[in-house]
Amino acid sequence: MPLRVLFCIGINQNFFDLPADGLTTGAVWQAFVSMMDQLKTLPGITFIGDFDDDSHQVGPSGGWPWTCYLLADADTQETVKAACDLFRSTPVGDGDAKLWRFAKVEARVGRALTVRDDVELPG
Repeated sequence: MPLRVLFCIGINQNFFDLPADGLTTGAVWQAFVSMMDQLKTLPGITFIGDFDDDSHQVGPSGGWPWTCYLLADADTQETVKAACDLFRSTPVGDGDAKLWRFAKVEARVGRALTVRDDVELPG
């Protein structure tokens, strides 16, 4: 049974301070799209959907409510870790900056909402 994973993503103050250090918001968006493309093709990941609330939330989000969410199924905890590592490794612009400088991710891992095998339903 696959792991159902909700990747909770918060955009931090560094993004709102752009442009700075030769980086723009466009460069961060380009990196974010690249990260999502990589996540969608990561072996062991089945991408289900995304949700962005940047129209109703203003400013950085360090916790709930998050700025955006990605929902996927993953085959193992290691695959979930690899997906989170994309924030550490995806470059922003041409310098040394990585995506985690502008956004954080927390993965919530559970299962699809179904009746468990150990539950007996009445008649």
